Amino acid sequence: MNQLIRIIITALLVMLIAHFMPGVSVASFTTSLIVALVLGLLNVFVKPLLILFTLPVTLFTFGLFLLVINAIIILLCTKIVGGFHVSSFWTAVLFSIILAVSQSIVYRVTGNQQT
Repeated sequence: MNQLIRIIITALLVMLIAHFMPGVSVASFTTSLIVALVLGLLNVFVKPLLILFTLPVTLFTFGLFLLVINAIIILLCTKIVGGFHVSSFWTAVLFSIILAVSQSIVYRVTGNQQT
């Protein structure tokens, strides 16, 4: 039940960010639900591998390379999900930062702790 609530919150945030941020478009709420699911799956399965392979660069940049990894995950999601589009790499970086910060705020306000 907790994961379902988190997916719905993420889908709502994706819709909200896409509405206000130029360069990001989501076709419908159903598409944003699919984006939330795909982002969750990519974060579970692909992101740890990317972090492992880029560990020297991540350590050298004091963790800032994780922003690049997050942007790559967002761009990969645009390739997988039809109806979700991010126009450029820098837009993906900004989108991932805004999404992470807004998720953190909403989860703290709602009491839904991240695991």
